[in-house]
Amino acid sequence: MTKRNVTKLTPVSSNPRSSGSNTDKLVDELRRRIVTNQMPPGSRIRENELAEEFGVSRSRVRDAFGILEERGLIERIPNKGAVVMRLEADSFLELFDVREVLEGLMVRLATQNTEPEYWDDLIELFGDDLEKAVAENDFNAYMAAIAVFRQTCIEAAGSDTLRGLLDDIYDRVLSMTRRLMLVPGRASEGFRQHQGILQAMKAGDAEQAEVLKRDNIRSARQWFLKYNDFLL
Repeated sequence: MTKRNVTKLTPVSSNPRSSGSNTDKLVDELRRRIVTNQMPPGSRIRENELAEEFGVSRSRVRDAFGILEERGLIERIPNKGAVVMRLEADSFLELFDVREVLEGLMVRLATQNTEPEYWDDLIELFGDDLEKAVAENDFNAYMAAIAVFRQTCIEAAGSDTLRGLLDDIYDRVLSMTRRLMLVPGRASEGFRQHQGILQAMKAGDAEQAEVLKRDNIRSARQWFLKYNDFLL
């Protein structure tokens, strides 16, 4: 089996005038603002203001709204317009359940499809420096590492269907995931769990890697249940 190259996550550009179609640029920028909570749940998104900001027609803005609505990031309400979607506790719990299955599958396929050394870069990433960053509450560093873990696993899993499903889910839950990291102890626990997952993947134990990843998602679900009054 040929060793795969680990690909680092490339952040979405904050410049709405980067390459790509006007609609794509608008969708990417609005997605970035939503998932980073720059546009929090319930925020109204005004067509005319976006058309002026991005230098596009209002029909182009409506096209972007349609894409974002399909991804579950916004909803269009009659006589009110587009607003950033609010997810209730029950919706988040359902997404945790779906993530448990899909992310478990993701790491199992990724482990089966790769040689042990494929995971060396990620094991190094989840090493002493990141542990220190987590201990110092540098949650941006931890979230960036999780993003690299996810992209690397998706690439190794080799399933476009799985990628599409997980991309849709991550867009919906990223803002909440960031808030969950602020709960004392959660980031440290998640960090240790990912170290264990990576060791199982390095050992080529696909079944154990899946078990550990599912445990990781169930653990996050329990933290959410405990602190949902604070998080929502």
